[in-house]
Amino acid sequence: MLDLASFTTLRVGGPARRFVVASTARSCAEVLRAADAAGEPLLLLAGGSNLVVGDSGFDGTVVRMASTGVHIDGGGVLHAEAGEDWDAVVAHTVAAGYGGLECLSGIPGSVGATPVQNVGAYGVELSDLLCDVDLYDRRRGVVRTVPAAELGLGYRTSVLKGTDAAVVLRIRLALRHDGRCAPIRHAELAGALGVEPGTRVPAALARAAVLDLRRSKGMVLEETDHDTWSAGSFFTNPVLDAAHAAAVLGRIRARVGPQVTVPQYPGDPIADSAGDGYGRVKLSAAWLIEQAGFIRGHPGPGGRVALSGKHTLALTNRGGARAEDLLALAREIRDGVASCFGVTLVPEPVLVNCAL
Repeated sequence: MLDLASFTTLRVGGPARRFVVASTARSCAEVLRAADAAGEPLLLLAGGSNLVVGDSGFDGTVVRMASTGVHIDGGGVLHAEAGEDWDAVVAHTVAAGYGGLECLSGIPGSVGATPVQNVGAYGVELSDLLCDVDLYDRRRGVVRTVPAAELGLGYRTSVLKGTDAAVVLRIRLALRHDGRCAPIRHAELAGALGVEPGTRVPAALARAAVLDLRRSKGMVLEETDHDTWSAGSFFTNPVLDAAHAAAVLGRIRARVGPQVTVPQYPGDPIADSAGDGYGRVKLSAAWLIEQAGFIRGHPGPGGRVALSGKHTLALTNRGGARAEDLLALAREIRDGVASCFGVTLVPEPVLVNCAL
């Protein structure tokens, strides 16, 4: 049996009973169809950058998506196969003179995973550009095209997340023809570029700045840097309704002082039971973790895992870690933040045969 640790960026996880490589969308659909007919448990794996596999592994078939192919049509629409490396695709669009994806530079993993959690960074989300996806629908046993509007795309989520009922085979994205980025929305990126928010700069310039920022936080994979042996941001930024946010902000100020500026951002409007809209508030998970007393480099069991020395939102394997070591550290942080501020942080990676 093949150990799955070597196929994930966290480098933890036990063996798979069966491991199959699907080099094309068609072969992937055929493998899935055969496994479904046999009632075989399935796990889809590509870059392994958003995955925590339990120490006992996976008692079923693991299908590694390795399909390749990327091109930009005459209308500026990017077509990319699920197995393509995501950052390589972003680099391709920038080199070809198109904009739109540059703020999503440096995100590890494959193309097929991006719509599942609606990846986002530095003020841009995949949903801003996604046209549609081709899916293998396991319930119907067919391949179908699904518009982005039907995918339930939200903050780090979609209807595809948390279910294996459908598998992404390829995606299509509408790019910017003028080679410039979307208006800069993120204050840190604007500062790094030396521009005002709302400014548009050449996509290559924005990509370089994003990669520099991500490297400074250990968010670009480096074989020799244990700070990058992670799943990226382990917890999502909590998005709270107005009442909950007010209570949490009260607890924060009681703990750290009323003069402290609490990082917060507007969430998407939602409707209450009476149909009236009210705003939600997004808080910074990294800031909450730090204010709860967890500093960069905070160690977990035996020092085999730790918070990154560069960014408190990344849980890292320091070498020789097991999945349970990582989960123990995640529980400590989750429970510490909940105890201090009344907010329960939610993990961003998919947990396979393990749980917090």
